[in-house]
Amino acid sequence: MARIPRILINSIIGGTVYHIMSRTALDGFPMKDVEKDYLLELLKRFSGLYFVEVLGFCCMDNHFHLLIRMQSESVFTDEEIKERFEKFHKEAGDGKTFSPDQLPELRAKLSSLSDFVREIKLGFTRFYNKRHQHRGFFWGGRFKSLVVENGETLINCLAYIDLNPVRAGIVTKPEAYRWNSIGYHIQTGNRDQFLSLDFGLKVFGLSDADDRLREYKKFLYETGAMNKNRGQQIKQEVLEKERQKEFKISRVDRFKSKTRHFSDSGIIGTKAFVQEKYQQVKHLFESVNEKLPRAINGLDGIYSLKRLAE
Repeated sequence: MARIPRILINSIIGGTVYHIMSRTALDGFPMKDVEKDYLLELLKRFSGLYFVEVLGFCCMDNHFHLLIRMQSESVFTDEEIKERFEKFHKEAGDGKTFSPDQLPELRAKLSSLSDFVREIKLGFTRFYNKRHQHRGFFWGGRFKSLVVENGETLINCLAYIDLNPVRAGIVTKPEAYRWNSIGYHIQTGNRDQFLSLDFGLKVFGLSDADDRLREYKKFLYETGAMNKNRGQQIKQEVLEKERQKEFKISRVDRFKSKTRHFSDSGIIGTKAFVQEKYQQVKHLFESVNEKLPRAINGLDGIYSLKRLAE
């Protein structure tokens, strides 16, 4: 039977939102912490190259979800395409240079949903196979995608994605998970402005990003506490505590979310300390590019460097 063509919509005004899901072909739960960190890093890297706005994501042990808004190729100038190309390949250190002759090809490629997801999946497969001395496919065939309407449908889809680790019984609060979008917003303060601050709420007139985050968190908790007979729910006592706080995100909440750095980092301390110790051990890291200390939002003056394989 022939495959059903993928539904792709080239929307010039506002772009088109897609929910994407892909599952591993391997048995069990092959994606551990390092693998999920690398998959997230690939998503961040390629979202800086392609014409995408990342609304949400969740990396689980055997599959991942993405919610992205793919922009039309007509909304970007030639100069913007050149800037994205040069920045991406400079950071990759692969020596590729830009030529104006590439513009037509790049314009089509960088607005392609299929190319965007394919590059992420291929890059991850190479990493996984090298790390685990594995050969062959990692992903189980083509990825699934569906077109999502803006507004109420979008916020429901985003909540469904962020609640994955709660339904699986991994965490009791969705923002406690490291590899979903609500966790990234709260644990890192949306580092590098990687994620969109839309939350599906702009269309309802909420112009302030902090208000949108709080309203989304409220919707997420209220939705996650409903008994839908499918996996675990957010417990009522957890929901009540958040209601009492009016779903506000305090400095204490952000600090608690950041305590993972004290166990998950490779080196942690002042920027000078991290830089000095990294120079002593950088030959142990797999990456050919120089690693840089990252400031931990909410912990003034404290920096961290990831582990060897991350």
